[in-house]
Amino acid sequence: MGDLDVRKLRMLRELDERGTVAAVAQALHLTPSAVSQQLVALSKEAGVRLIEPVGRRVRLTDAARVLLRRANEIFAELERVQADLLAYSEGSVAEVRVAGFAATLSGLVLPAVRELRDSHPGVVVRLVESDPPHSFDQLVRGDVDVVLSLESKDSPAATDRRFHRVALLAERFDVALPVDHPLAHAPVVRLADLANEAWIFSNTGTCRDISFAACIAAGFTPEIVHHIGDWEATLGAVALGLGLALVPRLINAGPRDDVVIRVLDAEQPTRHVFAAVRRGSEEAAHLAAVLAALTAAAELKAADREVSLHD
Repeated sequence: MGDLDVRKLRMLRELDERGTVAAVAQALHLTPSAVSQQLVALSKEAGVRLIEPVGRRVRLTDAARVLLRRANEIFAELERVQADLLAYSEGSVAEVRVAGFAATLSGLVLPAVRELRDSHPGVVVRLVESDPPHSFDQLVRGDVDVVLSLESKDSPAATDRRFHRVALLAERFDVALPVDHPLAHAPVVRLADLANEAWIFSNTGTCRDISFAACIAAGFTPEIVHHIGDWEATLGAVALGLGLALVPRLINAGPRDDVVIRVLDAEQPTRHVFAAVRRGSEEAAHLAAVLAALTAAAELKAADREVSLHD
C-alpha cells in the first residue's frame, strides 16, 4: 500500500453518501471523468479494489467500507489539527463563513454577529445566503465553515458522520389572520377551527410540507387558493382577506395593524433549525465561539417571541 491522498479519500466518502459519480462531480465542481480517475488512482494507492461496476453505476466494495470507517476518523482529526494550528496564531483575525437561508441570517446570524463583536472581536463572520443541499456541498468543499439548515429531505441525516450538528431552535408556526377575522381575538384558536378557510401556501419547500401536514393532522385538507413564496407578500395577502397563512416565527415581519398573529392551541406545527460544521472543526476556538453565539441567539429569539405573542 502506498500513501493515501486525503482528497481522494474525500471523493470516496462523497460517493458513499451521494451514490453516483455524477452527483459527486456536481457537488465538488469536477467532471465525472476526473472523479473516476481519482477513484481509480485511490484504488491503486490502497492496493485493493474500492469500487465495482453494477450495470451503469458503481458501488463500494467491502474493502472501501473498511477504509471509510477509518477515513472518517482521519477527516475529523485533520480538522482538529487545523484548529490546533490556528490556536498558535493568537491575536490574529479568524474568519468564519456562515451559510444559511434568509430567515436564519436575519433572525439568528446577525444577532450572533452583534454579540461576537463584543465577546470575540477577533472573529469576523462572513454571511452567505444558501439553501440545502447546496449549502452542505459548500461545507464539504470548504467554501463555508458553518451551515444553518432546517431538518428536511434536503438536509443530511442526523447520523451523517461528515458533520457535527448543534440543535438551535424548535421554531413554531403561528396563524396569520386579517384583523377583522371572527377568530382574530378569540380566547383560543385551533387549527381545526379554520378547516373551511382559504389558505395561502408557498409553492414548494419545508414550510409548505409542514403546513400541509399540520392541516391534515387537524382533520382537513386545506383549500390552497394562493401560492406565494415571499412572507411580506403573504402577510399583505392575508391583510386583504385573500386567505390565511401559517407563518414560522423566524420571519422578520415588522408590526402590522392589519394582520393578527395568533398562537395555535394544541396543534403547533414546528420546524427544527440546526447548525452544522465539518466534524472535528467544532473544537476550533473561533468556530466554538460562533456556535455558542448562534445558540444564545436562538434561545433569546425563542424567549422574546413567546413573550411578544402572549402580551
